[in-house]
Amino acid sequence: MVSVRRLRGVLAQAFVPAALMLLSACGPESLEEDELGASSWALAGGPTSTAFRAALAKRWAPVHYQDVDVTGSHSLSGKSDYITRVDYDGDWSGTNNWDNAGSRALTAHAYQSLVETSTHWYLTYTFFHPRDWADNIFDTEHENDAEGVLLIVERNGTEYGSLIGAVTVAHKDFFSFVPDGSPITSGAESVDGKLSYLSFEGVLHPITAQEAKGHGLKAWPAYDIIGDGVKYFPSLTTAEEPSSATDSDVRYKLLDIYGSEGLWPRRSLSELFASDGTFRGDTGGGCGSVAGQCTSNSANAPWGWDDQNDGPIVRGDLAHDPAKLAAYYFSPASRFSTTYTFNPFKGIGDPNQP
Repeated sequence: MVSVRRLRGVLAQAFVPAALMLLSACGPESLEEDELGASSWALAGGPTSTAFRAALAKRWAPVHYQDVDVTGSHSLSGKSDYITRVDYDGDWSGTNNWDNAGSRALTAHAYQSLVETSTHWYLTYTFFHPRDWADNIFDTEHENDAEGVLLIVERNGTEYGSLIGAVTVAHKDFFSFVPDGSPITSGAESVDGKLSYLSFEGVLHPITAQEAKGHGLKAWPAYDIIGDGVKYFPSLTTAEEPSSATDSDVRYKLLDIYGSEGLWPRRSLSELFASDGTFRGDTGGGCGSVAGQCTSNSANAPWGWDDQNDGPIVRGDLAHDPAKLAAYYFSPASRFSTTYTFNPFKGIGDPNQP
């Protein structure tokens, strides 16, 4: 008997290529929002509601392509490129994540956060890997790796709004993308490419992709799967581990970064963070092909992400001041209100506060 999951994989391989050709020029408005399948009550409570944040995050969550390299001892036959949760090994220590990656299941998760103004919703998705690794002696490695994407959703009076732009994190640089028909274009920073879509569960989702090893993230196809790779699809309930380095149908579970399983409530946890927004990581467990090639405390949470040369945008703005970033990166800047109605990173509407 064919399992449900394997049947999904067969269907995905049969229909995804055709869907990509059909949808590469489409915008998200081409499908009815009612096809999402989420009931309207989920959005009734506003952003302080867990159900609201979950529904909005699921609606726009990326279909995520992860390139995988199976070569070299630090690849763990591809596992080092699988996405997972920070506490995948059952604890919140940042200094044993490299060490435990080979012996624990790496079930797929991503952290989502929401920030709101009167004009836009800003959704950040964070993809975590226990290792940033290399397969030659000339590249450095480090424990923990978190990179992601900011999606800019315009509040246009419809239930889930309209996705108009994205900014991705690739190492020490940010890259911006817009879909066809977007009302915004290059601002102080040039738009780097097009945001493409794929239909999943009846609605269009943006496609993101990460490199193997260093895990820089861009909108597909600026990065793509080269040979081996995993295709992840979003879920609110299911977290799967890839069955192989070429599994094309894996569910990743969305975790609320502000919630009980999230990172923001643990921002002061010294075992996890060496400083504000910087994960604690050491040089143990075999990290570094040669002495000195493994660095400590080298990965950042979203409120620690920084582009090395984008002017007035400072460390952490992508997460805690995304309206400022959007108004700088895109034009017209006047389209973006910079007054927040919900922003727990700034203490506005924090769901963890009474």
